[in-house]
Amino acid sequence: MAMNRREFVKMMGLGVGYSMLRFGHGGMAFASDAPVDKHLIVIMMRGAVDGLSIVVPYNEQAYYKNRPNIAIQRSEVLTLDERFGLHPSLAPLMPLWTNKSMAFVHASGSPAETRSHFEAQDIMETASEHPGSTGWMNRLVQILPDTNSSTRALSFGNTLPRIFEGSYNVATVPRGIKGGNGKMAFDNPKVGGAFDSLYKNNPELHSLYKDAVSSREEMVADLNEEMTAASKDAAKPDEFVNQCEKLAKMMSRDAKIQLAFMDVGGWDTHINQGNAKGQLANKLEKLGTALAALCQGLGDRYKDTTIVVMSEFGRTVAENGNQGTDHGHGNVMWLFGGNVAGGKVWGQWPGLEQTQLHEARDLAVTTDYRSVIGQVLVSQFKLSPEQVSKVLNTYTPAPDLNGLV
Repeated sequence: MAMNRREFVKMMGLGVGYSMLRFGHGGMAFASDAPVDKHLIVIMMRGAVDGLSIVVPYNEQAYYKNRPNIAIQRSEVLTLDERFGLHPSLAPLMPLWTNKSMAFVHASGSPAETRSHFEAQDIMETASEHPGSTGWMNRLVQILPDTNSSTRALSFGNTLPRIFEGSYNVATVPRGIKGGNGKMAFDNPKVGGAFDSLYKNNPELHSLYKDAVSSREEMVADLNEEMTAASKDAAKPDEFVNQCEKLAKMMSRDAKIQLAFMDVGGWDTHINQGNAKGQLANKLEKLGTALAALCQGLGDRYKDTTIVVMSEFGRTVAENGNQGTDHGHGNVMWLFGGNVAGGKVWGQWPGLEQTQLHEARDLAVTTDYRSVIGQVLVSQFKLSPEQVSKVLNTYTPAPDLNGLV
């Protein structure tokens, strides 16, 4: 009976725990001169995190005027420079600031006017405002040189995120399957031997079978604890550290993994946001621990890896009546890695006075998120402007970001 590759994987049950095993490529040309030993990790903070509480503009009087209950006091921040300080709950990350492998791009984000989580995330994950567009990381993997690995592009979560949707099949690392469990029939040596015999006379199916089994073994070995979905199936902050440790372990031992995506939810703080203590602070503490574990766990791989952390939009400059914040506009992007020009807050700061705000309520966006990602693609993967434009629709380079990576 004739069957295609996708049907074969489904029939064998080899796709359990995967969005789809990778068999072949899409229709985009490879960049033969791009390095194969460089890596990119993208982390989406779903729910619109308050960037003004992460990288605090402690010299802005308007910041304190607009936030009488939830502002982080100047005496509490971890000083980054003469204008900005880091939320104290993110103390585990300060060594990365000191060794200049962590940077921030403030007043960054999408220029789109939407305040819808779904629409804003969709735009940032597709790098396009056109419905039906593929994910920009799926477009990217098709441009990079092939490492001949079924795990060269990884997505953590139970469903394939928008950022990886497209013609290239991406392996997913699901939550809900423990590494020591999930055994299947062909894990038994006798059954596995029977499958080998069954397909040995059909070269194509035998190759598919062996490739799928090998991929499954690689993935299941790193699945240890169950995670609960939150914020569009994203991990909760207190679960995120396990996810980061898993990814670090996988990438540190497998140089063929080029791209990885993770998301972490729970940042929609409309009520009782808190300040240096409280709801947001508790979540940031867990996030800081997770990101520090990821960077440390990568080991020598860290020097060849760039990590980009972003959120769909920021939050209002003024606190609301519930001592929280509402959906805003500008935010802050984070970057980590051996090639990052860290120890610096990049971007053009617009200020927080009423006349400087977007729609008189939000931090303005002065740096398009695509300019940050584009700088990473050019510096990290040596992509040409034409190739970057295929990944990021309507991409415009930002000269003030030259040297960021």
